[in-house]
Amino acid sequence: MHVWAHFKTITHHRRLVRAGCFQVGLYWQGLTHDLSKYAPSEFLVGAKYYQGTRSPNNAEREDIGYSSAWLHHKGRNKHHYEYWIDYSLHAEPGGMLPCPMPKKYIAEMIMDRIAACKTYQGDHYTDRSPLEYYLQGKDPAPLHPSTRKSLEHLLRMLAEKGEKKTFLYIKYRFLKKRNKEILKGKDGR
Repeated sequence: MHVWAHFKTITHHRRLVRAGCFQVGLYWQGLTHDLSKYAPSEFLVGAKYYQGTRSPNNAEREDIGYSSAWLHHKGRNKHHYEYWIDYSLHAEPGGMLPCPMPKKYIAEMIMDRIAACKTYQGDHYTDRSPLEYYLQGKDPAPLHPSTRKSLEHLLRMLAEKGEKKTFLYIKYRFLKKRNKEILKGKDGR
């Protein structure tokens, strides 16, 4: 068990996500990001499979065929696209339907991907790393078309224009419509 090393890794990751979220105005999400990683069902598995260079969830998958920690995590954290998959009443029996993600969770997902790449790649990180990691997936992620369009647009912007310009775009353009709806009281709060 690598309890201390795993604790430091997830705490470092959360600190990076918090800094990114704060830069784009997502303060609550920055404060609450990935708190479930400290729950025993996630933390103990992470400490057991800790390697320091990749997610312990992948090591658990290799060992037992699935990740119990991931199953717990994805159901509690709205910045993961897997949270937004539901059954479809109009598809084949058992068919799954990716739902559109709210923009604030897409923005948090970008911060999460940046932080994960920085955490595991260290000095080898570049602004292209999150896009490259996304593109190396074996199968296309089951994303709603609007979510995919936004995610890929932001990852490409990060790769081409850098973090500073991408964060400014997220704060003042991407989240602007959402911010206007909140000011006008149209978001259901």
